[in-house]
Amino acid sequence: MADITRRFGWRHLRSAPTAHIRHHKRGRLAHDGPGLSFWYRSLTAALSEVPVNDRELAMAFHARTSDFQDVTVQATVTYRISDPAEAAARLDFSVDPDTGAWRGAPLEQIATLLTETAQQHSLDALARTTLAEALVDGVASVSDRVATGLAAEPRLPATGIDVVAVRVVAIRPEAEVERALRTPAREQIQQEADRATYERRAVAVERERAIAENELASQIELARREEQLVEQRGTNTRREAEENAAADGVRAEAEAARKVRLARAEAEAAREVGAARAESQAAWLRVHGEVDAATLHALAATALAENVPHIDSLTVSPDVLTGLLSKLGRTAPESPA
Repeated sequence: MADITRRFGWRHLRSAPTAHIRHHKRGRLAHDGPGLSFWYRSLTAALSEVPVNDRELAMAFHARTSDFQDVTVQATVTYRISDPAEAAARLDFSVDPDTGAWRGAPLEQIATLLTETAQQHSLDALARTTLAEALVDGVASVSDRVATGLAAEPRLPATGIDVVAVRVVAIRPEAEVERALRTPAREQIQQEADRATYERRAVAVERERAIAENELASQIELARREEQLVEQRGTNTRREAEENAAADGVRAEAEAARKVRLARAEAEAAREVGAARAESQAAWLRVHGEVDAATLHALAATALAENVPHIDSLTVSPDVLTGLLSKLGRTAPESPA
């Protein structure tokens, strides 16, 4: 919308570069072009503002396929007004000289024209197409058909409108039909998911079985090795007992031989000692047999004296001494006075 200001009964209009302004004064064209700026009097001015930029028109309408299924078509048409003079002559683009607002609704008229034309060609294209084909290839076919139909529509060039692009966004069936159509695919996807789950479970079970077999094999091998260890320990114990027994036998034999040799040595020593004692006794007897009785008595007294306890003092009476000396064949000394 143009920017209009007031100064001393005059009006000043300033438009955007994307707006084409047509100013008629007293039936004659005074200003014509985009992005104009000028002064005018509202009582004698007739103004038109035609947008010349590209505009997007979104539309949605219902259609029916050849198998009598309702679908919703969502499309977008891009258009521009290429001939502002022709559009201003065919449509009401006049603006209020005091406010700059459109007095009519020209863009709505253009939208209605484009929507109805696009809808007509879409209905014609979908009426010869089944629902499955429309959902698979309908977007491209309907887009081409609408673009061709709009290009061939005579009212658009006569109004100064050029269609820049046509885009069909989606063709969708009713919600129930769409759910029904999705069901087989969902079931197939679910089956694939279930199959993948079963395969994963089977692989997991197989791996668990392999792990269990490995554990069992490990336990069997461990038990076998433990059995070998027990057998080896028993063998070692028996061998150790045999070695100990043999060693004990050797030690016993050595001890017995040592004792026999010791006994023999002791017996031999005893025989030697006995023989020596016998010889000594015989010699002693021979010596004592050759000496006289007095000598023997003296020797006996000497031996007795050697074996009696220690005597500090001994008093011998003359009678005893005389008798002893007489036995020894000696004369007793005289007693002192």
